[in-house]
Amino acid sequence: MIIIKILNIFFTQIRSIAMVGLNIFSKRETKMYPEEPINLPSRYRGRLILTLDPDGEERCVGCNLCSVVCPVGCIALQKSTRKNGRWYAKFFRINLSRCIFCGLCEEACPTCAIQLIPDIELSDFQRKDLVYEKKDLLISGTGKYSKYNFYKRSGVSLNRNNSVNKDKNTNFIDVKKILP
Repeated sequence: MIIIKILNIFFTQIRSIAMVGLNIFSKRETKMYPEEPINLPSRYRGRLILTLDPDGEERCVGCNLCSVVCPVGCIALQKSTRKNGRWYAKFFRINLSRCIFCGLCEEACPTCAIQLIPDIELSDFQRKDLVYEKKDLLISGTGKYSKYNFYKRSGVSLNRNNSVNKDKNTNFIDVKKILP
C-alpha cells in the first residue's frame, strides 16, 4: 500500500515536469498591460460619463430613470429647475465600487446624458475615491451622439419667463414611426 502511494507521488511529479517542459517554449498567454494596449470589443462598457448637448448645456434633466433601473442602486441624483425652466441634476453621484456596468442606465436615459465609454482604468486604493460626483463625470463634449438635443427633439422650447412652452412651429415626432 505504501509502495503504491510512493509510485503515485513519483509519477505525478514526473507528469508535472513533463507538462512544464512541453509548454516552456509556447506562446505566452499573459498580456503585458499597460505596455501593450488591450483590444477591447466594440460594444465594451466601461466608465460612465455625463455629456453635454450640442448647445453646451448639460443633457441630464434629473428625471431619475437611471437611478430607478439600476439593479444595484449605485446612482443617486436630485432634480432642480433653472430660471429658464430647464431641468438639471443638482447633484449626481455614482458609486463605481458597486456598479456592475450593465448599461441599463444608458438605455433608460431619454436625453443620452449617461454614456458608457471603453475606459478600463478605474482602480483606486480607497473605496471612497470610487464615488464619482457630477464634476468628475461631466465631460466637455457630446459623446457618442453629437447632434442629439433632447429639448429640440421633443418639441419643447425654453423661455426666460420661468416656464416651459410647447413650440407651436415645431412638428412633433410620431413615436410610432421611429420605432423599428
